[in-house]
Amino acid sequence: MGDTTQISVRALTRADEPQWRRLWTEYLRFYESAVDEEVYLTTFERLLSGNEPQHCFVAEANGEAVGLVHFLYHRHNWRIEDVCYLQDLYADPEVRGLGVGRALIEAVYEAADRNGTPVVYWNTQEFNTTARRLYDRIAEKTPFIKYQRGIRT
Repeated sequence: MGDTTQISVRALTRADEPQWRRLWTEYLRFYESAVDEEVYLTTFERLLSGNEPQHCFVAEANGEAVGLVHFLYHRHNWRIEDVCYLQDLYADPEVRGLGVGRALIEAVYEAADRNGTPVVYWNTQEFNTTARRLYDRIAEKTPFIKYQRGIRT
């Protein structure tokens, strides 16, 4: 795909499941991770339900899904309104540099504004330098470091 490729962003639909699954699998692989089939099925249903705070946009080029973003709204003790966590962002390697990531983030910004949710935040890994170049242009890097409890079995 060349520099003149038109990128459009829209909400996930049930018909997107095969392409969504492919993109999310590639995203998970990038982060050296994987999820069980039950997680795929549950997540997809949550993203489509309309009753969950989880949402997904897909980016399309030439009628094919080339990127996705998962985001969710949640309460925050320091604010009256919800905040928005941009959880997963992925663009096919062949379309990187064509504005897919930016278009997906801007779509989340617009959705958050419509929802009355001014704060949108996300995490990335330190080694993800390509994505961080974009993030440095369209967001503010915070001084926070993430910690999490180890997974227990």
